[in-house]
Amino acid sequence: MNPSSTETSTALDPARVLVVIPALNEAASIRGVVEGVRNHLPHVVVIDDGSTDATSAEARAGGAEVLRSERNEGKGGALVRGFRWALEKKMLLVLTLDADGQHDPRDIPKFLEAYQRTGIPVLIGNRMWNPEGMPWLRRMTNRGMSRLLSALTGRSLPDSQNGFRLYEVELLRHLTLESRHYEAESEILLRLGRKGLRMDVVRIDPVYHAEQSKISPLLDSARFIRMLYRMYTRSGRH
Repeated sequence: MNPSSTETSTALDPARVLVVIPALNEAASIRGVVEGVRNHLPHVVVIDDGSTDATSAEARAGGAEVLRSERNEGKGGALVRGFRWALEKKMLLVLTLDADGQHDPRDIPKFLEAYQRTGIPVLIGNRMWNPEGMPWLRRMTNRGMSRLLSALTGRSLPDSQNGFRLYEVELLRHLTLESRHYEAESEILLRLGRKGLRMDVVRIDPVYHAEQSKISPLLDSARFIRMLYRMYTRSGRH
């Protein structure tokens, strides 16, 4: 039985939702992000992925718990560590968002409402309904990857590279990831898609800043292709 079939019949307890924020050298933004999240949900854990600045201190000042790695494990490793924490804490849901302020915490209620209304266990933020302001190369890269992932999963994923997501925690218990960088989020969708899980999107408001994104469209596209090669060639489709 899908856990959501029983859980969503009553009001969602905010104390059973863990917000996981991977962070690397985000001291300038992380406190504001955490404080914004805590306007909606009480439990926030920041995975400090080997930062050399004051990311951990700023996250704690904002009210987050911090799990710090002494060396950089990559976003994939940081996410898995956050998922394990959610399982240990017996949470129902985990919500992920980025530390750089490009995800607006005010969109959190949209995810919670969609989950309560539909019971769909994987919800992905969608900025592509209004991509104005997204750099052209990132927009084209996102669209290309999203079309391919939509075809491979059999689901409509217009913004598959968006890290603002909600998952039912139990789906993550046996999740293993080979990817270390931003392609890990694509690998998550592929692995969950193979299990036949329902997925849907939540329209969110795009936020873009003047500073340069840490995503490299060319390098991360190459990592994405290598991830697909591992999953669909070296280890077989099933």
